[in-house]
Amino acid sequence: MQREAARTIFQKGAPGRRAFVCPDMDVPALDVSELLPERFRRAQPPRLPEVSEPEIVRHYVGISKRNFDLDSGFYPLGSCTMKHNPRLHERVAALPGHARLHPLQDPERAQGALELMWNLQQALSEISGLPHVSLQPSAGSHGELAGVLLTRAYHEQRGEGGRVPNKVLTPDTAHGTNPATVTMAGFEVVKVATNADGGVDIDDLRAKADADVACLMLTNPNTLGLFDPNISEIAEIVHGVGATLYYDGANLNAVMGLSRPGDMGFDIVHFNLHKSFTQPHGGGGPGSGPIAVSERIAPFLPVPVVGRDEEGAFALEYERGRSIGRLRGFHGNYGCFVRSYAYICSLGGDGLKDASETAVLNANYLLARLKEHGVAEYLTLPYGELCMHEFVLSGGPMKRALEIKTLDLAKRLLDFGFHPPTVYFPLLVDEALMVEPTETETKETLDAFAAAIAAILREAAEDPEIARGAPYSTPVRRLDEVAAAKNPVLREALA
Repeated sequence: MQREAARTIFQKGAPGRRAFVCPDMDVPALDVSELLPERFRRAQPPRLPEVSEPEIVRHYVGISKRNFDLDSGFYPLGSCTMKHNPRLHERVAALPGHARLHPLQDPERAQGALELMWNLQQALSEISGLPHVSLQPSAGSHGELAGVLLTRAYHEQRGEGGRVPNKVLTPDTAHGTNPATVTMAGFEVVKVATNADGGVDIDDLRAKADADVACLMLTNPNTLGLFDPNISEIAEIVHGVGATLYYDGANLNAVMGLSRPGDMGFDIVHFNLHKSFTQPHGGGGPGSGPIAVSERIAPFLPVPVVGRDEEGAFALEYERGRSIGRLRGFHGNYGCFVRSYAYICSLGGDGLKDASETAVLNANYLLARLKEHGVAEYLTLPYGELCMHEFVLSGGPMKRALEIKTLDLAKRLLDFGFHPPTVYFPLLVDEALMVEPTETETKETLDAFAAAIAAILREAAEDPEIARGAPYSTPVRRLDEVAAAKNPVLREALA
């Protein structure tokens, strides 16, 4: 059966069709001129689509079927921790007391919500090993920005003559948001090299850590999926020049309940609730990136913070003299808090530890299965022999021997029913393929994925053009992403 050509919602329907008609209002009508100045009023009504309810439902369900999603198949997107989101958490978040709570509700009538936020703060404090938590940041990158702004406020308060160090160190394996965040906060990015073992090059760090350095941003385990054994020495070097140590929590799923950033010497941590704590994500949100900080950073936390008064009631506290202020309207993405708190409560401390151990086990099992299939000849492991929760392979040998790129392999995986891993990151790995299986996948799924990789490589040895033309089974074939970026179609003319 031939698939119908894609049409936008504006191309569907007909004049006069409605999905729902509101009943007459039982309040007096007001002239719009009394509500809005003329300069804000439209000259004519907006040209909205006129469609029936079945058309609306079919349109959006049809769009959803054209996407790959976690409910459809394996999603080993490295560094994104695309694990299953338990439906129990969705039911809890949908309870009327949570879903219908207005963000401007008086705290006296939102004690349950504030108590949940308070308890989540305490849980994140325990997990991170740091005493103070703010739930306000909207995502991991927002948490990064908060952390760097806190660092600036800390140095401004302690600096002599108002002097603030102007550099932030980031490893060359850092997430791309790290240098972007540093630049947004007004600092200069200084790259720190990676050593032969995949960790921070201590000699390079010592050479670059001076009085002009405000902070080192670090992910541990890093984006190569390796835990840096020199973390105590790294913390000593950074603190020795008066800088702060920032923990990018993107890879926290590998160490929950096993090690704590605060115990490693970190001053600031951001959490990705939408990664480690099963808040659904992808497609731009929703996300949540709370931060935890040490005592010396606590005075600068954004306001408001959730606290308790002398009588034990929960309240939003706005009085914090050195605060960096608000980071957003309201107090964070509350639905994310509900789901994440439900996850933490359902697993408990031992369960979080088990989740991390299983994530690490799954990654190393998959790595071993790929070696058994002979994949290591074409997809090599450039750093280390084992990994934490994820690993990065180099497709350089595959490109030279089989004449297909990592992108070709990734696209061909779609035809085998798997979402591609992250490609071409981190940049220091040639033809990088970054795989994170997470703890929620079964042995059979991992076996099938390893077999698919091996099958694609065997196929490429016979005919590399097959992979170069992939995918074949998706609603949309391979796109010209460069052309799309250079010449985006942002508007469509209406008939």
